[in-house]
Amino acid sequence: MSVNNDVNFLKLSLHGALVGYLAGFRNGKNSLIFSQEFQHDPNRPTFSLITHPSFPKSQALVSGVWNNNHRLHPVLSNLLPEGVLRELIAQALKVHIDNDFQILSYLGEDLPGALVATTLDPSEVPHHVLLRLGEVRAIDFDDSFYEKRAQENKFSLAGVQMKFSMRAKDGRYNLSKDGALGDWIIKTPSTQYKDVPQNEFTAMTLASLAGVDVPDMKLVELDKLDNLPSIKLPNETFAFAIKRFDRNGDERVHMEDFAQVLVKQPYQKYGAANYENIAQVLYQYSGDRLADVQQFARRLLVNILLANGDAHLKNWSLIYPDMRTPKLSPAYDIVTTLVYIDGEKDFALNLNKEKNWYNVNYSHFEAWAKKADVPWKAVRFHLEDTLDRARTVWPKAIKDLPMNEEHKIKLAEHWGRLNSNFRIG
Repeated sequence: MSVNNDVNFLKLSLHGALVGYLAGFRNGKNSLIFSQEFQHDPNRPTFSLITHPSFPKSQALVSGVWNNNHRLHPVLSNLLPEGVLRELIAQALKVHIDNDFQILSYLGEDLPGALVATTLDPSEVPHHVLLRLGEVRAIDFDDSFYEKRAQENKFSLAGVQMKFSMRAKDGRYNLSKDGALGDWIIKTPSTQYKDVPQNEFTAMTLASLAGVDVPDMKLVELDKLDNLPSIKLPNETFAFAIKRFDRNGDERVHMEDFAQVLVKQPYQKYGAANYENIAQVLYQYSGDRLADVQQFARRLLVNILLANGDAHLKNWSLIYPDMRTPKLSPAYDIVTTLVYIDGEKDFALNLNKEKNWYNVNYSHFEAWAKKADVPWKAVRFHLEDTLDRARTVWPKAIKDLPMNEEHKIKLAEHWGRLNSNFRIG
């Protein structure tokens, strides 16, 4: 038997239920086989919206084998880090940067949402799973893999803003380890862009004042963060902390971003879909569909008002509080990107074929609602309410928020350049 038929296996579980088995071949191929229990359980927890029993052809999807090369299926691939952090993990594991399977194996017990991926001993792989893959042989992971996973991750990075899952206790924050679930995401300041934590805290606070649903958040002094890896930090005082909405104490709450929902790989997060596609999913499948599309519209307008050009597919998510029914998650990653990118004027995705936020007016939102089959009158009221709150509250509130003064000036200039429908001040 060829060495290419040697296969490592991961067991995927969700809320204690067995989802299936993920096979990683030596040649980079990977295959996901759903368990019989998962396939035939009408009350199964929702692994992804596309596997929900009410989703078209979901039964055929979970009955088949999901085969991919190097990159995992988007439902799994989008769970993994991007950018420099991914490069460092791949380098530490001595694997190709596109080898999703090995990276998932390394991070599988602390993923976003509630999915858990654990390594399997060859003796634990059911015979019927091997038969579905043809002539394969289950093998154990190399001893070096377990040694690397046991080591503390230590990164020394420049030019990036790092994110850590940390646990809060007595006013301090500890890096999550030894199986403990972090309940806060901590974003340390960037060495490339100035005052990013203050920017995000201000933008998220203004969004909240305009009626956007946001998690608890705060600025945290860097000296209150314990057990951080050895990373380079700028001479700044604060990190941005946001409560994890996919954690409830020691329980995991499942979620998936819209790259997962729309079956797009991470590199497709900017151009492979539009805001109508997201609204269509919410209005068709959310357990609170009208409220969710109204909230979605409110956030779209807030992203225009706050000059956030990075609201791509991965910055919108579904959450499954009852383990089965999707709803729009709280907002996250709202930042005034205009202050860091000269000439920034575009959405991350199209809104009724328009990307320039200075051109957008109510007619674009009305056409967006029509394409998504959403009742325009119900949406327009929430847009008007958002704008009324922003115009009434923001000019005064921003004076006491920690965004630096140069950024406040640029944001105020942006407000004056918007279409007359949305101008502030």
